Amino acid sequence: LACRRNPANPQPDLVLDGEELTLLEVGADGTAMAPSRYTVGDEILTVHGPLPDVFTLETLVRVDPDHNTQLSGLYRSKDGYFTQCEAQGFRRITFYPDRPDVMARFSCTIEADRERFPQLLSNGNLVVQGSGEGRHWAHWEDPFAKPAYLFALVAAKLDVLEDSFTTASGRKVRLAVYVEPGKLDQCDHAMAALKKSMKWDEERFGLEMDLDHYMIVAVGDFNMGAMENKG
Repeated sequence: LACRRNPANPQPDLVLDGEELTLLEVGADGTAMAPSRYTVGDEILTVHGPLPDVFTLETLVRVDPDHNTQLSGLYRSKDGYFTQCEAQGFRRITFYPDRPDVMARFSCTIEADRERFPQLLSNGNLVVQGSGEGRHWAHWEDPFAKPAYLFALVAAKLDVLEDSFTTASGRKVRLAVYVEPGKLDQCDHAMAALKKSMKWDEERFGLEMDLDHYMIVAVGDFNMGAMENKG
């Protein structure tokens, strides 16, 4: 986490939300912190001051999505791993100031078994990807600041319907609808509605799609009707 102190807040400690996380390491600016510099509770990690006004905090945690039955945070479904972070699910993935008024740019690298999890998706644009020895990885970057509840991650085996949309300025945007295997025949209406809504946004509000990709993931093991994850 790239941290910058709010000059209006004299609080010397950094307090982060975290739920059902096993903390393995804490560091700052590339140097490991002594355990005396931080305190971890059931739902909070406190890094004790004094802290620099600007620094990078590194935390390494272990999560257990296979036994996460809340469908909040990162959890296992029959076809792979998915996230749901609204309203306070991101704290079940890593320690973070998990509030909607905290806006940040996110980057995310996902690595998994290539055969079991052929789709590796997250917010923003796919910057680079690679593979080797039965595994593959993908690095995503979202250039726009967002609250943590809009974070999304998918590592799964899904069917996909792909298409494209040309924006008013002539940019070609890749569109994709991912569904559980065997349900690809149900995607045409969703894709048509997506393209119509993009055209309507341009004509009504003058707003173009601002990413290289727009993806929809539709799976049964999801505890909300829909979620407006960026991208």
